[in-house]
Amino acid sequence: MNIVNILEEIEKVDGEIYERINPRRAAMKDFFNMGKKISLAALPLAMGSMFQKAYGQTTPAAVTDVLNFALALEYLEYHFYNHALVAAPNLAIPAGAPKTAITTIRDHELAHVNLLKGALGSAARAEITYAMTDFTAGGTFPLVYDDYVTFLKVALGFEDTGVRAYKGQAPALKGNAVLTTALQIHSVEARHASHIRQMLAANGATGLKPWISLGPGGIANDTGVSAVDAVYVRENTDVQAGITITGIANGVTKAAAVESFDEFLTKTEVVAIANLFLRTGFKL
Repeated sequence: MNIVNILEEIEKVDGEIYERINPRRAAMKDFFNMGKKISLAALPLAMGSMFQKAYGQTTPAAVTDVLNFALALEYLEYHFYNHALVAAPNLAIPAGAPKTAITTIRDHELAHVNLLKGALGSAARAEITYAMTDFTAGGTFPLVYDDYVTFLKVALGFEDTGVRAYKGQAPALKGNAVLTTALQIHSVEARHASHIRQMLAANGATGLKPWISLGPGGIANDTGVSAVDAVYVRENTDVQAGITITGIANGVTKAAAVESFDEFLTKTEVVAIANLFLRTGFKL
């Protein structure tokens, strides 16, 4: 294994790698010496530890704030699905593919929680427990754990919120190594949302596509659930980079223009949505 070659490959992805590490020449010297002493199998773990320290020491407080914000959302999503699977006797999730899908999504959310906690270390926010949550949103969704379709509609709200939340925080992570990880989580949340939409369509939801589209009358919310309007603000825009998409070619409909681009939610907007599902005294 050629350590220099590995560093060169990393430089192709992160051109600032040497700026991050070079000031710690002693640490790099120790690292190369260490590479001669440890086994080949242990070397990847040692490299991970070294780079975690190199990046971690240059991570601004704003990045920590973003990661803790993401962690709070992942806690909410995990508890939402986990309770449905293990402690909601009145919720009849169909056996087979539907239950497998919900279980898989639950497990993904737990993996996200553990990854973010690991990245944050001692800076990780306090755990959000199920006892702190209220997935009826103060009575807005009283049947969330009694009616399967209601459960899926709330699940879709969570997933679409997560997708747009990660997108909104990406600029704050620009230039930081954790942006890649955040984008990896973002794409998985998008797949969750698409799958939940298909599950809803299979249970009678009409006109719902695997992606966000225009709602009836051209509104941004295409779910038919007005209580989640806040999740879909600005999703009916057909203007991107100052260009009206419907005006650049004949036959491009407003719906097609809207579906072609996804919008973001600000942190303030996401916090307002998340707080609906937290009990008084536990707001973000």
